[in-house]
Amino acid sequence: MSQRLEVSPAHIQEEKLYLEMGLTEEEYARAVQKVGRPLNFTETGLFAVMWSEHCSYKHSKPLLKKFPTTGTHVLQGPGEGAGIIDIGDEQAVVFKIESHNHPSAIEPYEGAATGVGGILRDVFSMGARPIALLNSLRFGELTSPKTRYLFEQVVAGIAGYGNCVGVPTVGGEVHFDACYAENPLVNAMCVGLINHADIQRGRATGVGNTVMYIGAATGRDGIHGATFASEELSEASEQQRPAVQVGDPFMEKLLLEACLEISQCDALVGMQDMGAAGLTSSSAEMASKAGSGIEMNLDAVPQREAGMSAYEMMLSESQERMLLVVKKGREHEIEEILAKWQLHAVAVGRVTDDKRLRLLHHGEVVADVPVDALVEDAPVYHSESRVPSYYKEFQAMAQYVPEVTDHQETLRSLLKQPTIASKEWVYEQYDHMVQTNTVVAPGSDAAVLRIRGTNKALAMTTDCNARYLYLDPKIGGQIAVAEAARNIVCSGARPLGVTDCLNYGNPERPEIFWQLEQSTDGLSEACRVLETPVIGGNVSLYNERSGMAVYPTPVVGMVGLISDLAHITTQHVQTAGDIVYVIGETKLEFGGSELQKMLEGKSFGAPPSLDLTVEKERQDALLAAIEAGLVASAHDVAEGGLAVALAEKMIGRSLGLAVALTGDATTVLFSESQSRFLVTVHPDKQHQFEDIVPAAVRIGVVTEAPTLSLEINGTSFVEMTEQELATAWKGSVPCLLKSKD
Repeated sequence: MSQRLEVSPAHIQEEKLYLEMGLTEEEYARAVQKVGRPLNFTETGLFAVMWSEHCSYKHSKPLLKKFPTTGTHVLQGPGEGAGIIDIGDEQAVVFKIESHNHPSAIEPYEGAATGVGGILRDVFSMGARPIALLNSLRFGELTSPKTRYLFEQVVAGIAGYGNCVGVPTVGGEVHFDACYAENPLVNAMCVGLINHADIQRGRATGVGNTVMYIGAATGRDGIHGATFASEELSEASEQQRPAVQVGDPFMEKLLLEACLEISQCDALVGMQDMGAAGLTSSSAEMASKAGSGIEMNLDAVPQREAGMSAYEMMLSESQERMLLVVKKGREHEIEEILAKWQLHAVAVGRVTDDKRLRLLHHGEVVADVPVDALVEDAPVYHSESRVPSYYKEFQAMAQYVPEVTDHQETLRSLLKQPTIASKEWVYEQYDHMVQTNTVVAPGSDAAVLRIRGTNKALAMTTDCNARYLYLDPKIGGQIAVAEAARNIVCSGARPLGVTDCLNYGNPERPEIFWQLEQSTDGLSEACRVLETPVIGGNVSLYNERSGMAVYPTPVVGMVGLISDLAHITTQHVQTAGDIVYVIGETKLEFGGSELQKMLEGKSFGAPPSLDLTVEKERQDALLAAIEAGLVASAHDVAEGGLAVALAEKMIGRSLGLAVALTGDATTVLFSESQSRFLVTVHPDKQHQFEDIVPAAVRIGVVTEAPTLSLEINGTSFVEMTEQELATAWKGSVPCLLKSKD
């Protein structure tokens, strides 16, 4: 919708044009009351984007307050471009995850690419150098041609942007389930490094200081992107391709280097990315956080297209742009830096003391509203919560007992399931070695990057099993955090903190809000017990189409610190003769499991149980053993159960595993009980390891022969070579993508 200058405030009110922009009648009335008069067209647009779900979190804000956000090492929690955690030696790690779901559903290549670009800017706007990218992706079943198209294009978009900008994509996850068929989830995470002295924040302080626009010119792409991301997808969404921005990774690289250079210049006061809602959010938020105001002359804004209105410039979400506040009289220092990088650097306004956002265009004031009305005074909805009928049915069900007659063939089939199968097809398209700091590349539990010039490293992962959350959002939320932490610990790192991306359906539906409410309870409790504060994140709601919502999918991005490079541990078996241990009990728990989905085509019943105190004890014990140099390899037991975990430890190695177990074969091999690890230890270190990890049970040995031999109650159940396992695991996704059905 372009600005129509002839449309008067009265006409907007009479014709209810605000409804087209995404404001409800009550919200429009509230905005008018905050401003003290009827709103003109541009002002209505400002409120529409700033009060959208995407920018204001109006349905989720009460729930987000439950998260633990502080800790002794937290230097910056939620509220800025990204969170920051101290890692010692006056260094810190900066990280954030965000969604780009709706754009990726409509224009998958550009939607995914600009998701990468946006999360990079969130990190380097803090003054940090991005060192790694990760992602978490959800699609429908790969048997669908549309899913295959979305999957291929999203991966190409992530690779196309990340590879060009020179930041390695080192990890992530991909899950497939029918609920994501019409609404894929594309979550992008960035991790950066910074020295304490270089931390920047997006605040417009200092009355009279200059507001500068830097980066690419503004076009008409992405207008109303924030409101587009705050409503359900529909057939009409297909017509909203103009709401999807187009990125330029080469421009982003220039902007990144320029901003890092600017962050070293004490002429800089504040810096913020023009992300969702573009110039509107960056200017209003910087002023509101500082308790100041901003006046801008939009005639000075670099424009890619002719005749752009104030409304279009303020709501555009063109990529690769930043807003700076610079000390008055020192603008030339910033201009010189930007000139070197061949980027726009234009003074577009000044900081005021009246706490208003005032916009001038063609010599006229086209908007004049209180900044706090835009940022702080958005409505907050305490939605109705109702327990879904399906949940009551699941809770009342008898425990699901799968029927398996051929355990070896079942293992082979599980390894072929797209959610379990190798994602090499995905990460081979990513440059994960650029910057040459990647120590553990994609394919292990967590990626690991060394911190150059130190003996330390960072481990990082993204995790969430949404099936568990669908069955029980509170327990599933706990498991999402616990599994992320398990992956971090298995790499030899101590978990530091969490950034989360909360992906749900329409929160105005009581059953969906109940999912959101319950899962944030679970996430919060797990973060407290596992000592991983939430330092930032994103909420993406209205992820549904034709009444079908995605599973509740709160993706957990986690970073951990490896205090000594010697502690780096991977999942793969290392040496013949090493003893194999499983840590943790295996119970009859198949609700939400990969085996249940494979056999029944759906998920139902109760998910695996979780005791957070036990989880914490086992993680601490395993990490202590790793740091004592007692562990040769470590892997968490996740989707597919112990049999899949054993296969994953072997694949790609010329060694095997001989394992003897007792109990019911199906449960022992395929149950997805929580808080379990699969570890190998050199025989010389057996007793020390067992002293530190009393929950560890010896189950076998690493063999010279590259064969997985699984014996249960004295009977052989699985005898498969590494080649057989690898063929099943590696071939599945490429084979499905080649399907013409």
